[in-house]
Amino acid sequence: MPFLSKTTTAFGGLLLAHACYSAREHTTLQSLRAATAATLTSSPAAAVSLPVDIVIETIISTLIILLGLVLATRPLRPLEWRVWAGKIEREGEEGFTDGSGAADKGFVGNPFSVLESRPNFVDIRKQRREFAEWVQKGTAQQ
Repeated sequence: MPFLSKTTTAFGGLLLAHACYSAREHTTLQSLRAATAATLTSSPAAAVSLPVDIVIETIISTLIILLGLVLATRPLRPLEWRVWAGKIEREGEEGFTDGSGAADKGFVGNPFSVLESRPNFVDIRKQRREFAEWVQKGTAQQ
């Protein structure tokens, strides 16, 4: 799929570059024609808009570029925490890989794991339990 999306985006870019070049050439020719007409007559030249084919080419090339960019995007992750957490529990990190097996670079897993793995994070209940077990072992040995 990346080849198709890159090819589509590149093709749309070439069409857009051609449309821009055509618009520039048309504008240059019209300004030259207006300057020539102004020297021959004293009446001001009317402004000429771009031809319809250049406008259509610009719109179509923009849509083709958008199509290529949409084809290149990864599937969206769930927005709701309960859906995301359920997917993590059911599928693990494998649930957040793209079709080629490459892991999603934005995979976070548990968003609170950063808080839980901080060196200065203290789980008081766990420490209290460990201390109680240590005290019980110490009193049982005496």
